[in-house]
Amino acid sequence: LLSLLRSNLDARGRTLGAAVWTASLAAALALGPALGGLLSEYLGWAWIFYVNLPFVAAMLVLLPGTVPPGRNPSGPRPAAGAMTVATASLVLLTAALVELAEDARTGIALLAAGTALGLGFVLRERRARERLVPADLTGNRVFAGSLAVQVLWGLGISGIVFFTPLLHQEFLGLDPVRAGLPLALVAVAVVAATPAVPGAVARFGPRRTVAAGLAVVACGLLGLAAVNHVAAVLPRLPGLVLIGAGSAFTTPLTSHALDVVAQRRSGTASGLLTASRELSSALGVALIGAVLTVVRTMRLDAGAAPGAALAAGYTAGLLAAAGLTLTGALLAVRVLRSSSAVISSPRDNRVVP
Repeated sequence: LLSLLRSNLDARGRTLGAAVWTASLAAALALGPALGGLLSEYLGWAWIFYVNLPFVAAMLVLLPGTVPPGRNPSGPRPAAGAMTVATASLVLLTAALVELAEDARTGIALLAAGTALGLGFVLRERRARERLVPADLTGNRVFAGSLAVQVLWGLGISGIVFFTPLLHQEFLGLDPVRAGLPLALVAVAVVAATPAVPGAVARFGPRRTVAAGLAVVACGLLGLAAVNHVAAVLPRLPGLVLIGAGSAFTTPLTSHALDVVAQRRSGTASGLLTASRELSSALGVALIGAVLTVVRTMRLDAGAAPGAALAAGYTAGLLAAAGLTLTGALLAVRVLRSSSAVISSPRDNRVVP
């Protein structure tokens, strides 16, 4: 669906559309734990799965009117083998991160298997006539850098969002409903800051806007780490606001990544952007979870109370997430710079510099 932004909107429309798109996703990520807590408290935990069905049904109804019909019979056939190998590699690597904290030997075995499959996929791509990921995308420095920046943001934020309600329950003593409510403030901050994004891009450019947004997110994470020893919600609120507001200013990453690819690659590019976001979410939960578990176990072995040990692990996770986000900010400054971005007019198929 992101390819529709590339093909149907002009440059300013793409910036605004991508901002709304990404802000909606960030708001959903932040609101999910609060709504999940409400469902598990009053209907049972299984409803966190059932509740998705009405949304899927609504999307199926809206899809025909949103995506124009069309099919290119002469287009390349999907490389099912390459997709299978890539997926298996990512699943094994994610499982390795989960297992390393519990069983080092199993985790190392999974890591080795996932790495081997990943290397096999890379070698296959180099030799294949029709690549799963076209060479003009992997060779595009700005697009590849945008993917890397998005993954770094997702690695940090997704893991923190996942474990925050657990900390609020076991360390702050909140019930499932109230444990997720503070994250709603992140969603509010994202929505409130999003209208300012197009103006920031027009004045400072996507590179500075994204880098500044990531830096603000890192400040929010560090702010949470600084007050995490306090068993109260109020001191955490400024950090949550910074995380939400900063995340809103990372939204030009999507539109900029789509701007620098040819229109004929917009479908593949949007698929890669979506896949990288989902991948970073899964890996982020596993990575931050591994950090949290290791530190928590060490504190428990040292005689700390369960709640305090979890808080120490969560603080370590916050610091790791802040490091990943700051790395993303530095990378954004370096790679989101292009003097020859490929822009294709949405009204025709001409490619112009």
